[in-house]
Amino acid sequence: MAEARRFALVDCNNFYASCEKLFAPKLAGRPVVVLSNNDGCVVARSAEAKALGIGMGVPWFKIAATAESQGVVALSSNYALYADMSNRVVEVLSAFTPDLEVYSIDESFLDLSGFRHLDLVTYACQIRKRVARWVGLPVCVGIGPTKTLAKLANHFAKKQAAFEGVCDLESLDEPTQARLFSETPVDEVWGVGRRIATRLSEMGIETVEALRRSDPVWIREQFSVVLSRTVRELNGASCLSLEAVTPPKQQIMASRSFGSLVVDIEDLREALAHHVSRAAEKLRSQRDE
Repeated sequence: MAEARRFALVDCNNFYASCEKLFAPKLAGRPVVVLSNNDGCVVARSAEAKALGIGMGVPWFKIAATAESQGVVALSSNYALYADMSNRVVEVLSAFTPDLEVYSIDESFLDLSGFRHLDLVTYACQIRKRVARWVGLPVCVGIGPTKTLAKLANHFAKKQAAFEGVCDLESLDEPTQARLFSETPVDEVWGVGRRIATRLSEMGIETVEALRRSDPVWIREQFSVVLSRTVRELNGASCLSLEAVTPPKQQIMASRSFGSLVVDIEDLREALAHHVSRAAEKLRSQRDE
């Protein structure tokens, strides 16, 4: 019998905003938002900004006056800084396991299957403390027998104060797991977007627990093999392995938000030509890697 898997998802909290606050101590305790290129839209929010009800992706010009009257600090994005800080976090994480997948700029999966002799909650707490001490960023850790469950556990680690930033689903009894899953909307499941969540809701599947209890064969017939695999993962069957090597991108995008309304066709053509050129550059770079 194959050894049971254990995955951890380490996610930096409010990553862009946390990076900015790290290098500007005067921002401590203040609501901070980070804006997209050209300062068009909100792409990151500190916990204080979220508490004010500022939404992700909202155009800054629509809320600037109100937000500034509430003491919100708006900063232009600094992607070079964020990439550097992400690399520092990954360097720290790689000391805790040789098997690591950098899933996004602020998230990494760790395979902890060979560490079952350890108390993984304690081990995860060590990860949080070391990242905070060596890099200066707050992270939360979710642990589960599958990548889907690890990502869901990370959601609980962030949203449920009782977990203090670390949630190991296997350390919880079945009734507690069922309660958490029943309280969580189905769109919190990794890979379940708005459109799929709407269809699931129409079929009476509105929570994580309802999806977990669904027949994976029926889900495959109604949706796809991908969602069927998700149901199996929610039930503890590991279907997704770590991707140590990042696969080629299926989509490549180069985009920016305009800082103001564009009404001149020549301005639009210039922007379009620039972004097509940038996308082609990214494609050539991927081919040469």
